[in-house]
Amino acid sequence: MPDASRLTPLAVMILATLREGDMHTYELMRLLRERRDDRLVPLQKGTIYHTVARLERDGLLEEAGVDREGNRPERTTYRLLPAGHRAVEEWVRAELPQIERPSEFRVALSEAHNLERDEVVALLDQRRALLVASVDEHRSGLEGAAGRGVPEQFLVELQRQSALLDAEVAWLDSLRARLADRSLPWGLAEIPDHIRQKHRVSKETTP
Repeated sequence: MPDASRLTPLAVMILATLREGDMHTYELMRLLRERRDDRLVPLQKGTIYHTVARLERDGLLEEAGVDREGNRPERTTYRLLPAGHRAVEEWVRAELPQIERPSEFRVALSEAHNLERDEVVALLDQRRALLVASVDEHRSGLEGAAGRGVPEQFLVELQRQSALLDAEVAWLDSLRARLADRSLPWGLAEIPDHIRQKHRVSKETTP
């Protein structure tokens, strides 16, 4: 299987969407846009088609069939292969704890439901430890600068980053608590049937 770390965020989101069921590229684009995933990755038609073709060459998905509706062009339906399932999980597992790759983290967080609840809690704990260390580093830097008489106008960016880190730790603690006490439904199997049908989500997570 290709190295999951080499997958682009868009490739991960395509593979993760196919975990919900076979679909053609047009439907992939529709679902990603409907879910506002264009906030996370560019959703340009040419890039999506190119990415799907590359994922097929890498053995992560395959053609499931070709259909035609009326006078519309033929559409190829794709299904996720076992290697594609594993690639999504490995990528999310690697990116979720990291604090130096904010764009990748946002995609990993959006796809974290592809991992088991307890594993996500453990990965978020790793991230929290890194965040707290960064909070301490920023706080120490601010205190040191103030002690040296550095004018505050030169420190406003550092103050902002410190405040953002404090806010993320607080948010992370809230999310972790909801995962741990199971008040937050997690995984496709816990999505109510009527919601799954409305948003075309299948309970199936394995081929």
